Amino acid sequence: MAGTAAAASLLQVVFENLASTLLGELRLLSDVREDLESLKSTLLTVQDVLEDAETRSIRDKPLQSWLRKLKDAAFDADDVLDDFRTEAAPRRRRNARRSFFSAPNPFSFRVKAAHKIREIRERLDSIAAERTKFHLRESCSFKDQRQTSSFVNELEVYGRDEDKERVVNFLIGTDDDRELSILPVVGLGGLGKTTLAQLAYNDERVKDHFELRIWVCVSEDFDVRRIAKAILECINWNECDLSDAEGLQFVSGVEPMQHLLRKKLGGRRFLLVLDDVWNEKEEKWEGLKELLGGGVQGSKVIVTTRSERVASIMGTTASHHPKGLSEECCWNLFKQRAFGRGRGEETARLVAIGKEIVKKCGGLPLAAKALGSMMGFRRGEGEWAAIRDSKIWELPEDEIGIIPALRLSYDHLPSHLKRCFAYCSLFPKDSEIDREKLIQLWVAEGFVLPSNGTIHAEDIGNEYFNNLLWRSFFQDVRRNDYVNKVTCKMHDLMHDLAESVAGDECLTIENGEETIIPYGCRYLSLICDAKSSEIFKRSYRENKT
Repeated sequence: MAGTAAAASLLQVVFENLASTLLGELRLLSDVREDLESLKSTLLTVQDVLEDAETRSIRDKPLQSWLRKLKDAAFDADDVLDDFRTEAAPRRRRNARRSFFSAPNPFSFRVKAAHKIREIRERLDSIAAERTKFHLRESCSFKDQRQTSSFVNELEVYGRDEDKERVVNFLIGTDDDRELSILPVVGLGGLGKTTLAQLAYNDERVKDHFELRIWVCVSEDFDVRRIAKAILECINWNECDLSDAEGLQFVSGVEPMQHLLRKKLGGRRFLLVLDDVWNEKEEKWEGLKELLGGGVQGSKVIVTTRSERVASIMGTTASHHPKGLSEECCWNLFKQRAFGRGRGEETARLVAIGKEIVKKCGGLPLAAKALGSMMGFRRGEGEWAAIRDSKIWELPEDEIGIIPALRLSYDHLPSHLKRCFAYCSLFPKDSEIDREKLIQLWVAEGFVLPSNGTIHAEDIGNEYFNNLLWRSFFQDVRRNDYVNKVTCKMHDLMHDLAESVAGDECLTIENGEETIIPYGCRYLSLICDAKSSEIFKRSYRENKT
């Protein structure tokens, strides 16, 4: 839910600002100390319920209204904190050896600040009390794990022959003298990383090359013991030794697992696919890697992930980055789902509209399949045209699989990166984003959290940028060393995701188009050509006078 995620990330930033060095001094003021502590407590209470709200339907209008009020109050709280920082900065510069609040402090500012904090605290208290209307728990909700298998229907795969050959060549190649070689397959959600791994896994050359082939869907929970048990169960199933597999339920601890794995893998060349890996903690991977020792030279591992950081931790060779499919391949996938299996008639008009819909897929096979499946149950040209003219994020969430597939990447971001990503919706689609300019905007908006050390805000912002890049939120990175400039782009569906999570908070107006600025808009981007820019400046001067 867009409103929930935006509110959660904003509250996290406000809370971390409350805990900063400056606000540590603010809490010492007797006239605002209690209100600040109460505000902090209320923020914690509201944050606790937001994750549960995220599982609720986006069509829950009363809940959406509650989230809007929550965001408005959080923005106002952030504005008050900005006022404190602005007031404190010049006084700190004038007397660096004395605390700002031990220096003369204007009485009017103290009274005004205390009043604002109290007002916001009372608003948030009232909003927090309303959560009982929605039966929101004060605990985190459990999300089901995504599961995959090694099976693939090759008749439904298009445009991956070259990618498949590259992966297969890695698997059966003999030029690697490592005991265990690991190939990361990295890319955006819905790009077909799992399908590519399935194609290679089921290739006859690969079957002949390895004595053991093992498929494990890791997903969000990178628990070494759970993964080791899944590997053992897969081995035992392949060997039809079900009695041994049933005995695994009594195995506990890493030592027995390692003993069993070494026994099963010893002296055998194996292929292991670890699908959908999110873990970025190197020590967890090292713990699993140690358990895999024992296979003969030439054993291989394929890791599919959305994160370059995961790839850098786990990979022993350069990552493979599958590209998006061509429009022709996306159309074939779409057509198969929309018109196949006795569904709608393939008329010339529906084909024309369908090819326009396919452009929304941006090369993602999951999007082509999902949209094709959706259109298979819609017959009239009017229904097809309505989908063509709608943003993909406005389509029914329970009918199209690409939305949760991409949204999962966003859900995994820390709160400060969620705000930075949503802010990117202000850039027009397919535009080149200047990294330095973007970081400066993040810093100016207060998205870059303060450091307790001597690290500059721009350096922290650069780390934010790299984190989003590693997680596939940015793509097409270009470096121009001549002018020392780095640019990137966003995939169209990622841009749609940014617009979705930003909601009315961010708005872009291009070339003076007439647009009603919605209530709750906090960030506005005006994209103007030279003529429109001059009209805007002239209008601004006239309104000012």
